[in-house]
Amino acid sequence: MEADYLMISTRLAGALLAGGVIGFERSYHGRPAGFRTHTLVCLASSLLMLVTYYQWNWLPGVPLDTVRTDPTRMAQGIMTGIGFLGAGVIFKEGQSVRGLTTAASIWITAATGILIGIGFWFPAIIATLLALGILSVFRWIEGKLPSNFYAHHSICFDRNHVLNENEVISLLTKHGFTVDNMQYQTSDDGRSFEYRMVIGTVDSNKMAVLAESLRQMPLVRCFRISPTGD
Repeated sequence: MEADYLMISTRLAGALLAGGVIGFERSYHGRPAGFRTHTLVCLASSLLMLVTYYQWNWLPGVPLDTVRTDPTRMAQGIMTGIGFLGAGVIFKEGQSVRGLTTAASIWITAATGILIGIGFWFPAIIATLLALGILSVFRWIEGKLPSNFYAHHSICFDRNHVLNENEVISLLTKHGFTVDNMQYQTSDDGRSFEYRMVIGTVDSNKMAVLAESLRQMPLVRCFRISPTGD
């Protein structure tokens, strides 16, 4: 019995560590589901798999040869439940969707907890290291790769002093942006006119330059630049 207690403690401690290191990376980057969430997910997954692993302990008096267990059913139930938790960290801001990477990290943390719970240490350790590599090293690689940066942009003018569409596009083009999906809107009180669009650039620093330029334009009543991405 002491050997069982040691094994249970070791596996729960391993789940605590695996979930903690993955969650720390998410907390470090300010994600909504971070250190505590990932640790709890991994620990709970491991704990639930231990329930299945020691099924005969909570079926007293039943002959061992009559116990039939399918550990994969518990794992399937855990992963289904994690889907709801992952959905909770995905949110839509305007037309941008954020939190997908955090939701995926919660999912793999649960899978790692399942592996630790059944004592499958080698793939669990490899999965933890790979998850950390994807979340940190791949972030660096992604930052070095050439890519386009997009943002949802809106710019508002007084209704009687509006830059026409060509002038707005010309302004954005001079700052190094492409323009797509142009939309038009007036305010409820009819006093202002607003352009909404998606802008793109190969240099994310240009968004700050654009914001400063718009801030200094007397004709601009308000504007918004909301980068897309996780």
